[in-house]
Amino acid sequence: MSIRPDIAELLRAGCSDREVTRRLNVDNRTVATARTSLGLPLHKPGVRPASSPQDSFRQRTRPVDGGHLEWTGHRTNCGTPFFRWMKKGYTAGRIAFVMQHGREPIGYALPGCGYRGCVAPAHLEDQPMRDQLKTQMAGIFGGAA
Repeated sequence: MSIRPDIAELLRAGCSDREVTRRLNVDNRTVATARTSLGLPLHKPGVRPASSPQDSFRQRTRPVDGGHLEWTGHRTNCGTPFFRWMKKGYTAGRIAFVMQHGREPIGYALPGCGYRGCVAPAHLEDQPMRDQLKTQMAGIFGGAA
């Protein structure tokens, strides 16, 4: 059987038969036959589980103007962006910091960009980074460090 490349592409990308049928305006039997011929399993509905804490983090953010990332997931009672992956809890700031710097933050990972609640990995600073900036500012503008 000859399988249309556009159908194969969407099926391999994880689309459901219904989604492929809707997007390409083809018969559902054609899509089901293509899935079987390609040896692909049936599509499982619902949100796919994240493969890592970083993927889970990405699923719960959205970009906003200025290169900032806004947290769309759960927050703790005190407002900290928080999620669970594989039954372990993570703060969004900690995961984002590790994604950017390749190490665990010392102290809290907080946005240094001035955008309240930003979780963009490049915008987060830990305590030593904040201390260094404070020292530099004191050196430039005078005053105690």
